[in-house]
Amino acid sequence: MDAPLLGNGAEKIGEVGESLVVNEVRKQLYLAGPLIAAWILQNLVQMISVMFVGHLGELALSSASIATSFAGVTGFSLLAGMASSLDTLCGQAFGAKQYYLLGIYKQRAIFVLTLVSIVVAIVWFYTGQILLLFGQDPEISAGAGSYIRWMIPALFVYGPLQCHVRFLQTQNIVLPVMLSSGVTALNHVFVCWLLVYKLGLGNKGAAVANAISYLTNVSILAIYVWLSPACKNTWRGLSKEAFREITNFLRLGVPSALMVCLEWWSFELLVLLSGLLPNPKLETSVLSICLNSGSLAFMIPFGLSAAVSTRVSNELGAGRPQAARLATRVVMMVALVVGILMGLVMILVRNIWGYAYSNEKEVVEYIARMMPILAVSFVFDDLQCVLSGVARGCGWQKIGACVNLGAYYLVGVPAGYFFAFVYHMGGMGLWLGIMCALVVQMVLLLAITLRGNWEKEASKAKDRVFSSSLPVDMTT
Repeated sequence: MDAPLLGNGAEKIGEVGESLVVNEVRKQLYLAGPLIAAWILQNLVQMISVMFVGHLGELALSSASIATSFAGVTGFSLLAGMASSLDTLCGQAFGAKQYYLLGIYKQRAIFVLTLVSIVVAIVWFYTGQILLLFGQDPEISAGAGSYIRWMIPALFVYGPLQCHVRFLQTQNIVLPVMLSSGVTALNHVFVCWLLVYKLGLGNKGAAVANAISYLTNVSILAIYVWLSPACKNTWRGLSKEAFREITNFLRLGVPSALMVCLEWWSFELLVLLSGLLPNPKLETSVLSICLNSGSLAFMIPFGLSAAVSTRVSNELGAGRPQAARLATRVVMMVALVVGILMGLVMILVRNIWGYAYSNEKEVVEYIARMMPILAVSFVFDDLQCVLSGVARGCGWQKIGACVNLGAYYLVGVPAGYFFAFVYHMGGMGLWLGIMCALVVQMVLLLAITLRGNWEKEASKAKDRVFSSSLPVDMTT
């Protein structure tokens, strides 16, 4: 009698475990799908602007490209990084059902990011002179300086946009984010055409178009938050409480920014180093194409990263550490499958992918040699990205910033320089250096995640949320 009973019990336990995994996969894919589409569509805004400028001439294209890269390094990466602290704050507060805190956190983040934008705007105003100091061509520097000055209004809209996206994402509201990004991307084509060609503003029009489109996107989301019943508990209007506990926000916001910026800057540094190689035009072109291709593919793990950040922060805030642990293990399995499949696709298309960017045989053949390395590095990049999402969900941004500093600047960049300039491997050597950084980053984040005490993290989340809670008479 005992054996059949034990067998049925084991079978039921297995079924329950399997159903939990399937349910978790379903939740993560529901979040990740729209977010992947949203990030791709948001990134299209600046890409479309550069495409329109490209038809104005080589100088205009070069100026806009350098200005866009400089804007990403000095401004957009910083704002996106600081806004990602809301993954922890809003996500854990939502899980703990302290809904009113989400609106306070969002307002506080917008206020801080606006102050940061003022400082960045001053830097952008002198971009032309800064580029000259770094030895850039005077004409290109002047053009880039002019382009980025006209893009300063976009800076003050981009921060609130990122805060609204995180505010909604952490509540598992992702379809409006995708739809608003889609409307914005379609509208951006018309706005660019109108300003660049119809009104004859040239590259200045393309820069202003970025601000208009970001404003369109954040306006749609703000109206949704204001009117939607789904946000009635999390958005209760403007509050002076947003101006309190700024230092507490910065304790998480600054490491969040460093975590994003240290990684972002290392890839931009690759392009700068490629200009020092023999045949710099070829090396820079190929490396830029690889970065562009990698960035496009990266949107998939980036969506998964945002999804698991939400799942982990929600579950820790709700006091369910084992559910957070399950979400982490599930996303690692999903990311591994996605990484291998995308890597295989890159290898299969390696001989034709270059034609999407150039008709030059030398460029196409070089890209074909680079694609297998890009494929392998994507697997590690895919895994580190979702593990970074877990880190944001737990509030491990300080640890993540230290990991990224060590992986990229103590290992990746020196290794890339060594391979490229000592072993004379060119752009391939630079990319191998970044792959070394990705491996180190992934291994360190994996070790930290596997050794994590989930019960302790749930307790920390509770302390974080309730230490920020407002007095009862202020929550009604």
